[in-house]
Amino acid sequence: MSGVLVGGLRWEVRVRGAGDPLLLIHGFTGRGSAWGAHAASFARSFRTIVVDLPGHGRTGTHGDISRHGVERTADDLASILARLDAVPASVLGYSLGARVALRLAVAHPDVVARLVLESPSAGLASAAERSSRRSADAALADALERAGIEAFVGTWERLPIFASQADLPARRAARIRRLRLRNDPARLAASLRAAGQGAMEPLHGRLGAVRAPTLVIAGALDPVGGARARAVAAGVPGARLAIVDGAGHTPHDERPLQFRRLALEFLQEDPAP
Repeated sequence: MSGVLVGGLRWEVRVRGAGDPLLLIHGFTGRGSAWGAHAASFARSFRTIVVDLPGHGRTGTHGDISRHGVERTADDLASILARLDAVPASVLGYSLGARVALRLAVAHPDVVARLVLESPSAGLASAAERSSRRSADAALADALERAGIEAFVGTWERLPIFASQADLPARRAARIRRLRLRNDPARLAASLRAAGQGAMEPLHGRLGAVRAPTLVIAGALDPVGGARARAVAAGVPGARLAIVDGAGHTPHDERPLQFRRLALEFLQEDPAP
């Protein structure tokens, strides 16, 4: 399977392996193939469903910019899982993908069997914070459209949140950069405007609605993202928190073996009685 049409938006969806379904949701500037060896490993135990988010990779854009937002994206994914006869599915999301996964678990609890959230956020609690973030993201989107993808990726990679990636092996860092550069500027800008933390509905007051067993993973070197992850773990009933030493915002890239072990052990646990 490749192209799946949901309400006028074409999604890139790739299915591999057999067994219980597992949905993988990448982060901003990524695409489904960014999961790399993780996806291949998961497919040995699960029927993996790997998507490109709206505005990323081969998934299209929509004239209604709200279709790129976290809320509509989660609704679309619920429809895709139902179409694939993959309900309920375990769901693993990173950063933007973790926010989408969290929204999916809150708005469509029957769809999610188990939930793994890597570097998640429940959004920004105050209207002032959201307004400031929307303005900042709009300025970034304008710069992306004006200067192009290469200049934007250079700026994005220098953000403090990715400082710990300076220690990545050269080949891994080069691969991440190549995937980022393959995005289309206009489509990525649409995602930035619609799916940023300032644009999403904050979920702090709804975390108690998550019914799926939940694992939250964060990097010890990610102070801002780590605090947000801890807040999510504290709000989701029964959630576990795993802090990965030597990693920042992207444990799956910075400490891949430890990340994969944590995720697989959790996903393969016997259900609680």
